[in-house]
Amino acid sequence: MTAFEEYLHAVRGKKVAVLGIGVSNTPLLRLLVRAGARVTACDKKSEDELGERAAELRALGVQLYTGPDYLDGVEASGAELVFRTPGMRPDLPALMRARARGAEITSEMEVFFAVCPCPIIAVTGSDGKTTTTTVIAEMLRAAGRRVFLGGNIGTPLLDRTGEMSADDLCVLELSSFQLMSMRQSPHIAVVTNLAPNHLDVHRGMEEYVDAKRNIFRFQAPDDVLVLNLDNAVTRSFAAESRAEVRFFSRLDRPVHGVWLDGTRIVCDGQELMNRSDIRIPGDHNVENYMAACAAVAGLVPPAVMRQVAREFPGVEHRLELVRAIGGAMWYNDSIASSPTRAIAGLKCFDGPIILIAGGYDKHIPFDGLGREICARVGTLLLCGATADKIEAAVLAAEGGQKPRIFRLDSLEETVHKAWELAQPGDTVLFSPACASFDQFPNFMKRGERFKDLVRALPEPGRDGSLR
Repeated sequence: MTAFEEYLHAVRGKKVAVLGIGVSNTPLLRLLVRAGARVTACDKKSEDELGERAAELRALGVQLYTGPDYLDGVEASGAELVFRTPGMRPDLPALMRARARGAEITSEMEVFFAVCPCPIIAVTGSDGKTTTTTVIAEMLRAAGRRVFLGGNIGTPLLDRTGEMSADDLCVLELSSFQLMSMRQSPHIAVVTNLAPNHLDVHRGMEEYVDAKRNIFRFQAPDDVLVLNLDNAVTRSFAAESRAEVRFFSRLDRPVHGVWLDGTRIVCDGQELMNRSDIRIPGDHNVENYMAACAAVAGLVPPAVMRQVAREFPGVEHRLELVRAIGGAMWYNDSIASSPTRAIAGLKCFDGPIILIAGGYDKHIPFDGLGREICARVGTLLLCGATADKIEAAVLAAEGGQKPRIFRLDSLEETVHKAWELAQPGDTVLFSPACASFDQFPNFMKRGERFKDLVRALPEPGRDGSLR
């Protein structure tokens, strides 16, 4: 039997609790039921909120614990094996009690690492994870490899393990939450950059960074670690690694790795492409491509790398052009759930910018964003839980020119206000700098809502307005 088949055989008849009935765990629940486990699913949402998903699980014979006391299901079920959802701390009291009585605490990603039959390439970082992960997968596919793409990018892969062979490649995006309890590392690991993020869940920056270390902590000498030389935290990881270290840098020339030589992207002296070959805009995307090239060096010919750079249009919700209205260009950058990501987006545009920002508070400082807004933004539209903090950072920023600031109560009102204010030549940029959880379940739903609102806007003057 394969490792995957052995695992499924081992869970037959076991009491298994799955915490969280979301995107990554729903396929897991189906898989466990098919394997013959006695499954309990726990979620803080009510059954009414879960809707058809809850009905499907009940029909499969899954016992449900939902609502505020959902974690009581861990003890009540007598679970021998507990899967936590990404974003759930592994040291919650309910999990600690289960561990103390002998239960195994794991996650969908941890099990996948244990049973995956093919080499794994994984990407983490504060910004640029999804684009870098996707570009790596696109390059490998263009080079003729069979690739499975998943992880934090939104696609769980454990239930697809049976389709994989040793000749395939698996490319994963990994969050700090997924990495917190990992005890295995990928064959090729990439860390794009690190800056304060998710401090609403992590106890501090030190814990956040330490979780990221797990992407390379268990690597062997014949594995590869790709690091950002221009980021002080990621640069420091090189001294801790047992693997082959490849740096990438936009500002310096590493001894081994990929760097920007004027306009040329070079790997150990060999030109891979020109930065003008990269279709998607911004210095941060140059860095994403350098990280991807460093990861696939030796696996993908330079000509294929260039082909992907010229053709790849970018990932949805990342500086995505939605529409031109009355000479103003509207961009969806809902992926920008941190100040550093929003700053990177702002740097991609010249000319007048109308910025829409604000959202869930992850307890990250906005000082740097405040300075960048004063340097680049003419009009700032704020809504969401962090509106006060962003406005305070802008007003306290030294240098530049203070933008006009408007406070709105909803995304709908904010989009309409931007439509009223936008003039020919303006860029309207939806780059929240915050997570979405104050109003939306994730950045994808937030971005989709923004695009729907923008697409519904009339051309200026066509609705009888004064414009």
